[in-house]
Amino acid sequence: MPAIDTLPPLREVIATHGLQAKKQLGQNFLLDLNLTARIARAAGDLVGHDVLEVGPGPGGLTRGLLAEGARRVVAVEKDARCLPALAEIAAAYPGRLEVVSGDALEIDEGALLTGPWKVVANLPYNVGTELLVRWLTPPAWPPAWSSLTLMFQKEVAERIVARPGSKAYGRLAILAQWRADAKIALTLPPEAFTPPPKIHSAVVHLTALPEPRFPADARILSRVVAAGFNQRRKMLRASLRGVAPEIEAKLEAAGIAPTARAEEIGLEAWCRLARALA
Repeated sequence: MPAIDTLPPLREVIATHGLQAKKQLGQNFLLDLNLTARIARAAGDLVGHDVLEVGPGPGGLTRGLLAEGARRVVAVEKDARCLPALAEIAAAYPGRLEVVSGDALEIDEGALLTGPWKVVANLPYNVGTELLVRWLTPPAWPPAWSSLTLMFQKEVAERIVARPGSKAYGRLAILAQWRADAKIALTLPPEAFTPPPKIHSAVVHLTALPEPRFPADARILSRVVAAGFNQRRKMLRASLRGVAPEIEAKLEAAGIAPTARAEEIGLEAWCRLARALA
């Protein structure tokens, strides 16, 4: 495969700028530009889109996003060591890369991006799930983003796409699948990264639905699902006892057996229960 741009290989960039990955920042760098280009393509057509990238590190995925035609990339990087390397990419793609030095959990994305925008990121493992939940629970729906293409630990990725009855099925699956189409786009082995993590990783692609799959109040649904899965081994009549009085009657009104357990209940039934509790 030909080079995606005229910039140096990532190993050279890391050596030049002394960018050894820091465990405390959840960093595992993906150095193969063919792989970063594949992740960028998994996000779909980027032409005419702003892209938010969190944790660009030395900029491998950033380069893939720009080479694939993103109108503009806003890259949020907490590690100041990476800023000179990212500045070199910005110079190679004039006017198309804005680097924001800071914590992705604290920025105002709406002030930085022009719609339609997408999120594409090899997320730091220590904040990945927290960011996903934030993107899936905005004050209003549909959200400002049109899709999320995100790298997670494979175990987390499997929780996002899990189906009822599986061990991976839980709050994250319901939260994601209620408002988005979710699929695993590709899986990567530990040796694809520097340093290699102890686990496999996977890229999940989520496309925002125009409206939630089933009607429900977001706060009630989140509360009841959290209560159910916090004690997933118990029957729902026990695990949800603190959610509402006469919970057995509410479960029966939603067509759910009070003796069922959380992992047996599909998304539509959870939404019926949320409506009954409302």
